[in-house]
Amino acid sequence: MAARLLAHEVSDLCLGKPPLKSLSTSATVRHALAALNSTHETHISLWTCNHQNHHSFFDRPIISPCRCVGKISMVDIICYLCRQDSLTSPSAALDSPVSVLLSPDSAAVVRHVEPATSLVEAIDLIINGAQNLVVPISSRTTMNSKRKQNLQNGISIAPTTHSGGEEFCWLTQDDVIRFLLSSIALFSPTAAYSVEALGIIDSEILSANYHSPASAALEAITASLADQTSVAVIDDDGILIGEISPFTLAHCDESVAMAITTLSAGDLMAYIDCGGPPEDIIRLVETRLKERGLTRLLDEFSPYSSSDDESSQSPVTVKSGRLSRSSSYSARITRMAEAIVCYPGSSLVAVMIQAIAHRVSYVWVIEEDCSVVGIVRFSGMLEVFREHLERMMS
Repeated sequence: MAARLLAHEVSDLCLGKPPLKSLSTSATVRHALAALNSTHETHISLWTCNHQNHHSFFDRPIISPCRCVGKISMVDIICYLCRQDSLTSPSAALDSPVSVLLSPDSAAVVRHVEPATSLVEAIDLIINGAQNLVVPISSRTTMNSKRKQNLQNGISIAPTTHSGGEEFCWLTQDDVIRFLLSSIALFSPTAAYSVEALGIIDSEILSANYHSPASAALEAITASLADQTSVAVIDDDGILIGEISPFTLAHCDESVAMAITTLSAGDLMAYIDCGGPPEDIIRLVETRLKERGLTRLLDEFSPYSSSDDESSQSPVTVKSGRLSRSSSYSARITRMAEAIVCYPGSSLVAVMIQAIAHRVSYVWVIEEDCSVVGIVRFSGMLEVFREHLERMMS
């Protein structure tokens, strides 16, 4: 059984994975926003080539070879739109090159690997900072399916075939953790040890005070996206109230930039709650934007139709449909701003299952009084499994 696990290659983890939907680095932030709003995926891969399966804004010759140079999400766009220069000129910000959304370490975050790369090698890459492993897969897009591309807002969101007819998928920390969980019996008794005993509780956390301006947490939100963690929202006594999670923000509309600019961290949690932003908080955002002379944001990103007619009782609807009171939610949106927590004595396997069930890559660790101890991340779990695999190989 141990030898069989060690013999696995990344291609084994790619079975059933859909081909990546791609965006050219020659696109703009507005194109990236349209692409994200036209798909149920939370991330779009960025490539240095243009493709045979053109989006409506791809019109240059194909350049070979194609290479993924990074990934972007709605969180990247939201944080970018919260910058001072973007607030004063949102239209110009949207017309900027999409490359402005890439972090300096994007090349290390996204790594190309061959299908024959071993599971152990893949784990090592993730431990060393890779978040997505880009793997070539056999082309499964037929000519018929290409003709039936799903179009929304004039943007093609069909899987992209790169030069040479190649398609790619990517593997994440979540994919590897799920795969290891299927063979968890091989990691006995390590998997039954507590996260405290294993020493994987990281006490260095990102946090924001419940009453502080949400804009003050912008740097922490950006860092949490890069770390694949979250920002803890705590009170004056250090008690965990909730969180501002990149996972939740990734399912929101770009209009959340207005909420971050005007609300407190506590009110922002209510705004991004899966029930949709409450009407009173939406009106508060509008009022504060007008007071600050930021009406251009309302014109560009307003998620509702402002009206003084009190008889109008239509439900609030976010324009992208990502978070909407009047629409049903996808099963993948299963949590709100409430933080997912465990205790120092919780077992590794229990925390794994908890994180996977809520589709996050971390779990907060708290004491009985709800004070924050730290955070357990998938990367820390993988280090434990990597050490166990090392012993299995020796």
